[in-house]
Amino acid sequence: MPALEGGLDASGKRFAIVVSRFNAFITERLLTSACDALLRTGADKKGIDIVRVPGAFEIPAAARTLAKTRRYDAIICLGCLLRGDTAHYDVIVNEVTRGIGQSAQETGVPHAFGVLTCDTLEQAIDRAGLKMGNKGFEAALVAVEMASLKSAIGREPSATNRKRIPRSAQNDKRTK
Repeated sequence: MPALEGGLDASGKRFAIVVSRFNAFITERLLTSACDALLRTGADKKGIDIVRVPGAFEIPAAARTLAKTRRYDAIICLGCLLRGDTAHYDVIVNEVTRGIGQSAQETGVPHAFGVLTCDTLEQAIDRAGLKMGNKGFEAALVAVEMASLKSAIGREPSATNRKRIPRSAQNDKRTK
């Protein structure tokens, strides 16, 4: 059966990248790769805005503010949370995840989740370009695909917008 799918063509689209400064050793690698993915898929440098926030906790608020402007086809959220010895990690992970998801749902602007949640620094390094690829690159590809899908869905006529045929012009089998 035919299905609507997004493509990997960022031409003519605008993206915002919200990146945490905390754990910059990791987040800068995610950012570099996210920009690389956007450019490789056809985005214009002028169509990419980078917004830096202090830590991962601030990502959802910045993402929501950007999404509300309606200037962006998708928002890419990048950060790195490392588990410590207290419950702080769990609280922050839950709030960041919930906040990004809620912002996407309430604004209708796709948000790509590129926030690493790792137990160790080694895991974060692996996900920022070594053994596990680069999650910033992957998040950017998700943003491109979802922006494309949103455009494709917007072009599809909805059931309520389809041209209606007046009842008098319909072929009614009961009258035959």
